[in-house]
Amino acid sequence: MRLIIGLMFLLYAHLAPAATLTVETESGSRRLSTEQLLARPDVREIQVPGDVSYHAAMRYRAVPLKALLDGVPDDAHLQFVALDGFTAEIPASLILDGHGAEAWLAIEPTGETWPKLGEGKPSAGPFYLVWLHPEAGHVGPEQWPYQVAAIKVLADPAARFPAMRPDARLPADAPARRGFAIFQRNCISCHTLNGQGDAKLGPDLNIPHSPTEYLRGDMLRTLVRNPQDLRRWPQAKMPGFDTKVLSDADLDDLVAYLKHMAGRKVSP
Repeated sequence: MRLIIGLMFLLYAHLAPAATLTVETESGSRRLSTEQLLARPDVREIQVPGDVSYHAAMRYRAVPLKALLDGVPDDAHLQFVALDGFTAEIPASLILDGHGAEAWLAIEPTGETWPKLGEGKPSAGPFYLVWLHPEAGHVGPEQWPYQVAAIKVLADPAARFPAMRPDARLPADAPARRGFAIFQRNCISCHTLNGQGDAKLGPDLNIPHSPTEYLRGDMLRTLVRNPQDLRRWPQAKMPGFDTKVLSDADLDDLVAYLKHMAGRKVSP
């Protein structure tokens, strides 16, 4: 009997538990269970040839994400909140009309756990934002949030976090302004700045010091391109941003923004 109970425990320990996704829009909050999502008539089996998180071709049961955002306007801003505190900031326009890029919510079925993301890591479930044809919408790796627990319609980061904004007197085409847009797209998921932001994973990029104050320019660029080339750390979580994701010009603008904000410190 003990052997049977032990085997049953091992079996159920490897099953994906039922989960619930919270969707918060201006019209209210909805809670959608794994079973409800998989029972939708628009659920499909899709193949993702270049999965960003698994680094391999993957197959999922998924629903088109825009179908869950009925009534959300194109100019809205979405925040994806993961179980570990990671937050991805994505304009609704990219999901509602990605100019060929298709956003799908992959659903980990109850009892069918997806592969682990790595040694000692969980799977990407219970819910995972994946993309078909991501290159058409210039979708970056930070816009593939996994272990999603909630999707919220919020004001964009520039409105929510005024201490992140560059000086309003800068010209519209100033590199620091362009760099702020790049920061929002690639960095705000993991980093706060001037103590503002929802991120919980990485350090603040201005308080007490900007990385532009303690790293040479070439070293900072090395850190962004491949953190392990600057300092080896087995537990490091920061991904590298190659030129397909962040061009040299974009990286220059990001550095310009960080240098600019080093002169605009605000105590939390």
